[in-house]
Amino acid sequence: MPEKEKVVERLKQVMDPETGTDVYSMGLVSDIEAESDSVSLTFTPTSPFCPMGVQLAVNIKKSLASMEGLEEDDIDITVEGHLNSEEINEKLASGEL
Repeated sequence: MPEKEKVVERLKQVMDPETGTDVYSMGLVSDIEAESDSVSLTFTPTSPFCPMGVQLAVNIKKSLASMEGLEEDDIDITVEGHLNSEEINEKLASGEL
């Protein structure tokens, strides 16, 4: 049974290769819902043309699919929007990244 905390632990293992920071700490994942047999979340790449966006979504799905009780088709990832440079700079200035 996936719990939100366990999902977050898995997300913290998915690293952005350009920054070396995990996708959860970068704020790229939101709306996490963990049910007894499924997980859904929203993944927002850093830009609409992020060259690693698709690969990061695949890596997120693979990481979550290895959780006990989940299969790959139990995971719903919505990819939408993107962070603008102001949001990224705010996160950097605050030490969040």
